[in-house]
Amino acid sequence: MKGNSKFGAGLSIVGILTGFLVLYLVADTYMPIVEGKITISGRPDEAIAVRIVHALLGWVGMAAGALWVSVLYGFIKEKEWAWGWGVVASTAQILAGFFPMIPAKSIDYPTPTLWVFLIAMGLWYGMMLIGGVNKKIITIAFLSGIVYVLTFIDGVGAISRYQTSENSFAIGMYAMGQMINWWAAVVWAVFIYALVKKRTWAYPLGLFAASMSIIGGFPVGLTDVFMIGRFSMFLVAPTMSTIMLIVFFLPGTRRLIEA
Repeated sequence: MKGNSKFGAGLSIVGILTGFLVLYLVADTYMPIVEGKITISGRPDEAIAVRIVHALLGWVGMAAGALWVSVLYGFIKEKEWAWGWGVVASTAQILAGFFPMIPAKSIDYPTPTLWVFLIAMGLWYGMMLIGGVNKKIITIAFLSGIVYVLTFIDGVGAISRYQTSENSFAIGMYAMGQMINWWAAVVWAVFIYALVKKRTWAYPLGLFAASMSIIGGFPVGLTDVFMIGRFSMFLVAPTMSTIMLIVFFLPGTRRLIEA
């Protein structure tokens, strides 16, 4: 499977079509979920978050579909760079497919973007096979992908909490943490690309990604704990990032990434 340009071209066409699928599914579910958040769950704050985030993810998924066109060209011309950019496109579409399921599920609404998520996961793994990526590197990339998604979700949660909190310090903390979590998610995505492509700057970027998730996630999560008086799911991303940071500092992991 390694270096199979025809297989890569076929996957690229699927990726292009997935971009259109994102466009249709997000547009189709956009207002029903927004309205459901208001009328069913009584959460206008989450409705506003959906308005912002679903539009953003629609843009991301569609842009990734456009990127697949370049990847298709690369595979047709048997360019070595093609599969790496395929990893980037599929990583973006994974997020575009996964997150919209959460607010939909919370109001017992169908979650059709599950198909985008599953297709994107298949495309992601397919690119790994074409690139002949080491299985241990794939494992690190997969775990990094989980943190990437969870960190993005922390940023979404901060949008909602920012609107509902009545504590001035908490509002400021959510405001500070929101975008740092989204930028951390971006850094995780870039790290995954650098990791599988064996870039010399992959290792320090991994340290940066984990540290950003920690710095952005713990303040949001701990503020949430103090405000609502119970465990916050916003702590999962920074906790996993802390574990990843420790793993990155292990000599064996560093040698593997820098090899």
